[in-house]
Amino acid sequence: MTSERRSKTLTAVLMITPFVITYLTVFAYPVYKMFALSFTNAPLVGEGEWVGFDNYLKLLNQKLFFTSVWNTGYFVVLTVIPNTLIGLGLALMVVRLKGWLQSLILVLFFLPYILPVSVVTQIWEWVLDQQFGIAQHVIEFVTGRRISVFRDPLWAMPMVALVTIWWTNGFNLLLFIAGLRNIPTDYYEAAMLDGATRWQCFKRITWPLIWPVTALVLTLQLILQLKIFDQVYLMTEGGPFNSTYVLLQLVYREAFRLNHGGLGSAVAVFLFLIIVTVSVLQYQLLRVRGR
Repeated sequence: MTSERRSKTLTAVLMITPFVITYLTVFAYPVYKMFALSFTNAPLVGEGEWVGFDNYLKLLNQKLFFTSVWNTGYFVVLTVIPNTLIGLGLALMVVRLKGWLQSLILVLFFLPYILPVSVVTQIWEWVLDQQFGIAQHVIEFVTGRRISVFRDPLWAMPMVALVTIWWTNGFNLLLFIAGLRNIPTDYYEAAMLDGATRWQCFKRITWPLIWPVTALVLTLQLILQLKIFDQVYLMTEGGPFNSTYVLLQLVYREAFRLNHGGLGSAVAVFLFLIIVTVSVLQYQLLRVRGR
């Protein structure tokens, strides 16, 4: 038995060793290096001198830092809950379809998700172009004039959020479809026999049973949207007047443009701690609410 246990232990160690090595190399060491650099005045490449908390104090005295924190939070508000609710609503409609029609609709909704961000932003720059964009007809009908949305501080961030929802919602849709398919149809049949309406079926059956998937989608969306960078950089570059300047763009500015590796690492540490803290708290609160 001892020999067999040793053999199993050795097999288990050999099986997990590639993952452990990859994890330490790709994730753990870079995170350690990020924390270490944040306490130095190092450039992007090379060593620096220990400066303690000076980088963090500089951030607290930097107006652009607070602007980027605010804009990141604003973007999260515009995307996380709306994206989740839209995905759930679409899933409730698509799950009622059958056969090839359901497959076709799923493909159409999921197709944007597999597109590169550069393609997505290019498509929407054409759609929202002030002179030739087809979406300008809707904007003109609502506001009475055409608007260069990515050059207007009031419109820029909501439009980036709209593009993000259109781009990423297909993934949420698939998660909700999977969750809805796991709900036994017997529950609905029994409820209908008792005279329950569709709203009552949703409130008493669908919503409680789909809640774990909803909590997962909300957590994933929160993490993803806190890391917003690509769409903002390609569409607005943080403008106009820093109205779309986000935390990852500040990391890019300090580390890659100004060669302030230590200060850029401090911003990255701040964002890392926000993501870990907020996502863990949200997921635990959602689990408690689900129970």
